[in-house]
Amino acid sequence: MRAGPEVIQGALDMIQPHHEPWDYPTNIGFPTPPFNPYQLKPVMANRCVNLERNELSEWVEQIAKQLIEDLPDQTESSIDILHSDTTSQDKFVPSILGDFRPRKAARRNYDDTIGSEVQWTNEPNQVSDHHARNINRGLSRLDEHGLSLITLLLECAVAISVDNLGEAHRMLLELTQIASPYGVSCAERVVAYFARAMSSRVINSWLGISSPLVNYKSIHSAFQAFNNVSPFIKFAHFTSNQAILEAFHRRDRVHIVDLDIMHGLQWPALFHILATRMEGPPHLRLTGMGTSMEILVETGKQLSSFTKRLGISFEFHPILRKFGEIDVSTVQVRRGETLAVHWLQHSSYDATGPDWKTMRLLEELSPRIITLVEQDISHVGSFLDRFVGSLHYYSTIFDSLGANLPIDDHNRHSVEHCLLYREINNILAIGGPARSGEDKFRRWKSELARRNFLQVPMSANSMAQAQLILNMFPPAHGYSLVQGEGTLKIGWMETSLYTASAWTSTASR
Repeated sequence: MRAGPEVIQGALDMIQPHHEPWDYPTNIGFPTPPFNPYQLKPVMANRCVNLERNELSEWVEQIAKQLIEDLPDQTESSIDILHSDTTSQDKFVPSILGDFRPRKAARRNYDDTIGSEVQWTNEPNQVSDHHARNINRGLSRLDEHGLSLITLLLECAVAISVDNLGEAHRMLLELTQIASPYGVSCAERVVAYFARAMSSRVINSWLGISSPLVNYKSIHSAFQAFNNVSPFIKFAHFTSNQAILEAFHRRDRVHIVDLDIMHGLQWPALFHILATRMEGPPHLRLTGMGTSMEILVETGKQLSSFTKRLGISFEFHPILRKFGEIDVSTVQVRRGETLAVHWLQHSSYDATGPDWKTMRLLEELSPRIITLVEQDISHVGSFLDRFVGSLHYYSTIFDSLGANLPIDDHNRHSVEHCLLYREINNILAIGGPARSGEDKFRRWKSELARRNFLQVPMSANSMAQAQLILNMFPPAHGYSLVQGEGTLKIGWMETSLYTASAWTSTASR
């Protein structure tokens, strides 16, 4: 069995941000499915087959490839990133790269370019040769001002990559004067935030510093806003909950470790269905890792109050440290418990510490299930590697927000300014092995497969949960969902943005 739309909507209502004590109803959730987590039923759904490819990220991909082709051989991996990290994920349609060398638009004042938009028709039977060439060249719908801004941004990135910081600084001064984070076009907003991050990179290089202050409360608030306006976070929560639910089938003592719990928005929906199991609710322990003891304590109080009303025996264990900085005894796994580890990855701050220590602790814990949601972007490689990959990735997210929200929407600005900009800044101004001193894994999914972990294919019920979430957004919004190779992927248009997978330790009992 699986949940119907009204059940999912009820569960989604539960995980909206609340500033008052949670007062969730107890008649929501999704029914317990037959326990069969290891059987993959190939299902694929792509809701964007007949939609246009997103215009900003497509053009970024093409012009970035062309610009870096003239650089030395050490930057060849930047070209590969355009394919391996975002656009060629499983069933997502690969990028269309033409042989067009983009004309570098003359730099001009903003007032001179308003309304100078490339026009083209959406009618399938009215596509002229000139129109087809424009599609292949990735110039759809981008006005000359946006093209000029992105071209200048790419030239600046090349200057930074070869340590020409003086020239980069000159171009960044120009960009900050003509690009605004409140701009009408997504291109202008993307450039404004990338220029700010790259300015931090140049200043850090001059001063030799690279550790910014982090306002966790503003990031968590923006994370909640992101959950409200797009399906990406809901996708991560519900697909992971389904995999954990299946792993907990007929287990009477269960323990969840959340590597970055924030406000715990994910867990009420899962707790409710555990409370309504035919075999009765289990004894439930939740270990929450976090960055603020105040937030951890408040989250624990809210979850404890909720589980009390459900009649679940519940314990909450807050840990104010990063997962990679603790030892196995800190988690306090008890004999007879079924252990689940959940990790929704993001780039807003380092939630777990060194990757190799995180992996070592996972191996020592030997959980029955690990639910992993990864961003389809790489944090490793040279500056230009990270720039090319992140520009394409975040252009797509900005495109998705701009397609569905007004330019003056408060939630949209909160997500862009407090969440996405923070991630862009961390990847460009802070990230990289040379700056952090730690080697980062390019793909955790690949690393788990190399260690003592076996992939647990995401079930048809997980796919159904994700599809019901996407059904709440009109098809014209362009979100896409794909199941393949045991994972679930969500994206916008033809670009994969998040991948959910599940794993089990070979040593788990």
